[in-house]
Amino acid sequence: MNPRKKVDLKLIIIGALGVGKTSLLHRFVHKTFYEDYQTTLGASILSKIIILDDTTLKLQIWDTGGQERFRSMVSTFYKGSDGCVLAFDVTDVETFEALETWRGDVLAKTIPMEQSYPMVVLGNKIDLADRQVPQEVAQDWCKEKDIPYFEVSAKNDINVVQAFEMLASRALSRVSPSTTRYSRPSPCSMHAANLASTLTASLLV
Repeated sequence: MNPRKKVDLKLIIIGALGVGKTSLLHRFVHKTFYEDYQTTLGASILSKIIILDDTTLKLQIWDTGGQERFRSMVSTFYKGSDGCVLAFDVTDVETFEALETWRGDVLAKTIPMEQSYPMVVLGNKIDLADRQVPQEVAQDWCKEKDIPYFEVSAKNDINVVQAFEMLASRALSRVSPSTTRYSRPSPCSMHAANLASTLTASLLV
């Protein structure tokens, strides 16, 4: 039996403040609902290993803050990413309308003019009753941009794993078959992680 290929991928999750990015990430990585709301300052990083077909993927997922005043600093973490989760809150239409700006930011910082950069859009909090963004509206926006769309609930564990695994699969398809990026963290990755910690600490001062 041939050993599985091993690949590491950097994914990011972005979106407006309060849409549930941290809760989505904890649901995927730890299989728990992140009940206590705390604003993410700068970025935090979680890792998860999954298996897709014959490949072992080590996912390094960057949870970025959604505050408008820190957007230029947070966008530093987009560089070198292999894929992106765009999240919004279905009970808050402004977070949906902001997707265009978030999408533009990440494309500008990753692979400018590269429309095939892997993304998925997650409409979170479908467990709540006071919905403001119709499913059809979100689907139409994503269809126009050729981005897969998932209606999700971090609280009730609906479609979260499926969404992250689809993004990982799309990101993997862009990695050269001869590329193995799964050994030691590169100096660039280590610097980025240190930068995330430094920035987060500085924002707390």
